[in-house]
Amino acid sequence: MRFALLIVGSYLVGSIPFGYLIGRSLRGRDIRRSGSGNVGATNVLRVMGWQPAVAVLLLDLAKGVVPILIGQQLAVPPAWLGAMGLAAVLGHIFPVFLGFRGGKGVATGFGAFAVLAPLPALGALVVFGVVVASTRYVSLGSVTATASFPLLILLFDGVGGGEALDPALVGFAAATSALIIFQHRSNLKRLRAREERKLGERLGREDA
Repeated sequence: MRFALLIVGSYLVGSIPFGYLIGRSLRGRDIRRSGSGNVGATNVLRVMGWQPAVAVLLLDLAKGVVPILIGQQLAVPPAWLGAMGLAAVLGHIFPVFLGFRGGKGVATGFGAFAVLAPLPALGALVVFGVVVASTRYVSLGSVTATASFPLLILLFDGVGGGEALDPALVGFAAATSALIIFQHRSNLKRLRAREERKLGERLGREDA
């Protein structure tokens, strides 16, 4: 029962729509009606600028970090921590507070699993940085890094004599990665059609 409550709590934390709230409080606008319609930091960057985007990014990261830290303090087993991480991502993607239409879960997922598997998360961050720096496509960097994360977990598992990760935790990480990649299906379609916006590309008047 306690673990179930923690998973529900993780989902509710993940559901807090910081991109929407910051858009409303700073500009009086619904971020879902501008740009890509996404409530994540990338769309906030395009629509509102880098300062609100940084705030949204950090808060979305915290939605993944905080539940896991609480779970660790309560000595929750690793497999349940993985379930809590997945629940936080589900909350971000399907937020109860926004009619179950939210973001894509990258920052929240990274926050959760960076606590649980820091070395693989760091490796995925490097992959993200290299791809975005070379292509300027945030979506491509997100998908590539997310796809690499389960493989990096297997690569780094037990490195340096550390304790091997719980197989169930690895499974939850893989499921989270698959969910995030699925949420990028429209981006992948635009990438194939060469219609995806690049980092720093300004919105047209009709998109603002």
